[in-house]
Amino acid sequence: MQVIICDSREQVGVRAADIVEARVRKGPAVLGLATGSSPAGTYRELIRRHREEQLSFREVTAFTLDEYAGLPREHEQSYYSTIRREFVDEVDLPLDRLLTPHGDAEDLRAEALRYDAAIREAGRVDVQILGIGANGHIGFNEPTSSLSSRTRVKTLAGITRSDNARFFPGGEVPQLCLTQGLGTIRDAGQAVLVALGANKAAAVRAMVEGPVSAFCPASVLQLHQHAVVVLDPEAAAELQLADYYRRAQGLNDRLLGR
Repeated sequence: MQVIICDSREQVGVRAADIVEARVRKGPAVLGLATGSSPAGTYRELIRRHREEQLSFREVTAFTLDEYAGLPREHEQSYYSTIRREFVDEVDLPLDRLLTPHGDAEDLRAEALRYDAAIREAGRVDVQILGIGANGHIGFNEPTSSLSSRTRVKTLAGITRSDNARFFPGGEVPQLCLTQGLGTIRDAGQAVLVALGANKAAAVRAMVEGPVSAFCPASVLQLHQHAVVVLDPEAAAELQLADYYRRAQGLNDRLLGR
């Protein structure tokens, strides 16, 4: 696991966007897209590069990480609508290559199996963008999720629903979701997790320096062969080996001519 501690939130978005751009520039690519506040800066930077530096997404296929159960795609708070609003509609990624679980499917378990199969049929996700919840979840894999789980129906934890209640003014946050499993996420060629703010510091510490445990689902990234964790100073504040990560990253940047 590579840990990059940045000087600011803006720099976090730049460093994560660098990884995505490097893969997209190589030709046809499969991206995994997460929603939430943490990846927003990465998407803003990628949109800027599309507009100002001719970074094209025409050869990209994208799979979203998860979706609320019961919400049609057209619902304002569906993750299909959210990722379009925050990223896809601002670049040239073809809409027919933006793939999401159908949260309003009649048979949610069958839909989860279909979606997991679609990811496998695409080859695999080349770069999976991730955020982390305050309880250590990635995607909607809540604590005690199987470390080998595939895309499936999950019950949302109370803290997750509370954190997301601000997006549902006057309405109730769905209790169920469809999410890529931890095993599905581990299949990605590269995982890029972005974390911002002091409220994520404990989860980041557990993910990076704690044991691999279903109680902190994000800790499964310790088993990933190519996982990069990009942090702002607040999210990195509880890491015991922060000085080591900074020194290692400085040496790596010099080798790459950054």
